[in-house]
Amino acid sequence: MAKAKAWNAASPVEELPGIGVSLGRDLRSLGHASVGSLRGVDPEALFARFERKAGRQDPCVLYTFRCAVYAASTPKPAPEKLRWWWWKGKTLK
Repeated sequence: MAKAKAWNAASPVEELPGIGVSLGRDLRSLGHASVGSLRGVDPEALFARFERKAGRQDPCVLYTFRCAVYAASTPKPAPEKLRWWWWKGKTLK
């Protein structure tokens, strides 16, 4: 299994697992341009804000937000939790 990466707080959100150009743009539109800005954020609330702004979204976006917040908030993330699909049906709590 691959070793988990620790992300620099100032790094762009696109460095987080599952966050590409499109979701990076979406996160920036919600005020999250850096990894550090996602630390401690409630991914469900973030997803709800995004849906209010952009309309109904696929649930996979929520799972990706959960994954990104977990990675940003966890100093030594578990490698299996760095895949967005791991977060289906799970929460950070």
